[in-house]
Amino acid sequence: MTIRWLVDLVRPELKRLAAAALLGVLAMVCSIGLLATSAWLISRAAEHPPVLYLSVAIVAVRAFGVGRGVLRYAERLVGHDAAFRVLGRTRIQAWLDLDRAAPAGLGGTRTGDLLTRVTRDVDAIQDLLVRAVLPIAVSLLTGLITVAVLTALLPAAGAVLLIGLATAGLAAPVVSLSLSAKADRRFAPVRSELATDVHDLLTGLADLTAYGGTGERLQRLGTQDTRLTAILKRSASAAGVGAAVTNAALALTVIGEVLVGVPAVRDGRLAGVVLAVLVLTPLAAFELITPLPAAARHLVRGWSAADRLRALTNLPDPSVAWGTKSADSGTLSAQHLTIRWPGAATPALTGFDLDLRPGQRVGLIGPSGSGKSTLAAALMGFLAPDAGSVTLAGTDLTAIDETSYRQVVVLCGQDDHVFDGTVRDNLLIGRPDATDRELLEALDRVRLGDWVRRQPAGLGTPVGERGARISGGERQRLTLARALLADPAVLVLDEPTAHLDGPTADDLIHDITDATEGRTTLLITHRYRDLEAVDQVVDLSSGAGEPRRTYA
Repeated sequence: MTIRWLVDLVRPELKRLAAAALLGVLAMVCSIGLLATSAWLISRAAEHPPVLYLSVAIVAVRAFGVGRGVLRYAERLVGHDAAFRVLGRTRIQAWLDLDRAAPAGLGGTRTGDLLTRVTRDVDAIQDLLVRAVLPIAVSLLTGLITVAVLTALLPAAGAVLLIGLATAGLAAPVVSLSLSAKADRRFAPVRSELATDVHDLLTGLADLTAYGGTGERLQRLGTQDTRLTAILKRSASAAGVGAAVTNAALALTVIGEVLVGVPAVRDGRLAGVVLAVLVLTPLAAFELITPLPAAARHLVRGWSAADRLRALTNLPDPSVAWGTKSADSGTLSAQHLTIRWPGAATPALTGFDLDLRPGQRVGLIGPSGSGKSTLAAALMGFLAPDAGSVTLAGTDLTAIDETSYRQVVVLCGQDDHVFDGTVRDNLLIGRPDATDRELLEALDRVRLGDWVRRQPAGLGTPVGERGARISGGERQRLTLARALLADPAVLVLDEPTAHLDGPTADDLIHDITDATEGRTTLLITHRYRDLEAVDQVVDLSSGAGEPRRTYA
């Protein structure tokens, strides 16, 4: 449940949040005490008493004035410190959930939606604490203290204030929520849809422009923006109505204090100077109510965001349940393997067998949908098989430590991510401790070293987001060099020539052949001409997964 998920996140910071609430209560007590004491001081001073009679009130006014500012600052400091700690924990948990599910478990999600969840939705958790939970707690506690003080002065006055605060404290948020609850619940999903569409437009701008699809996409963005604007307008209107209800309740409460206070003064049950305290105290006390309508809306939005973040914990984890044994180099085998992609009705491969012996190069070919990439995911442990097993040097993946396995077996995919950094930044992912000389040697092995040396910035040459500032061939060579830097015993190449023109693809395959000499390699492709230098070909065209022919 969402409430349990939130409590687990917040529990380590409960003491800090409680301290922030206490400081907030003290700050509001100082604020109300400042106005109440000032009212008494002015009324009493009008009677021209000896100045010593006023000294305590004068000191109290100064103390309340200074205390209000200091305590308010301390409350914000402690409260935001706790909120930021929860924020960091929430963001880390979100990343851990994504890491656990990636890559196979994220097949049904969209990048823009995930980005919104780990940014805007996480920020909404901060607002839930700082702008909803704390204001509600402070308002409730301070309101009870203020009512108790006025009750001690005049029971009827305390009752009037209690009715006024309770009415405004309940009516304003309820009215505000009734007008905006549906809109506030839709806020996070609509914002996510807009972010997703913007991301799709930006990443696919070249293709959309080439095929004349930008107009339709922009129109769709306009529709989404109109929906989001309507939600924000409705929320703002609800805030205005909530403020109006609060002000109306304040006016009625002040009038009520006058109506009960004047007879009490006339009957001698209340000193005249105290009447000013009764009448003016609600003006400060109703500051407690002012943030409640907004707090109610942040509560709804924060709850919606928490639901979306908690949903990340329910993402499927189709990966292998790893063990603790260190990985050894040796034959990588798939034995009687039956695998399917999450959500698929039928297996991609059934009863599939494959042996990658040390130093052997095997080619895997077949049309789209024949199970090539699914097999690569299974060999990397991204997908746990429905039946059969994957072993390395005779040891099942479920017994091997994941980190050590990834040092032995490395995947270079057709869409490996190129980060928006420099050539050096992207290569160091393969081996963080590599020197510039080693980086250039890896680039030379894929015939990219001369190109880097010709650049003014050398290894510091920026490559752009997803390698946008370099060509497709250079991008593929860069990811291959990164994989080679890791120096794996087994290299799995998934469609390295995808999205490349014929001559560029031929050149890249030639470079791959040279770079992987003597290294255990599985080359997955859909082009027969890429397989001229492999030792064995496994053809999945028929779905049987039997070797088609073996090269000498």
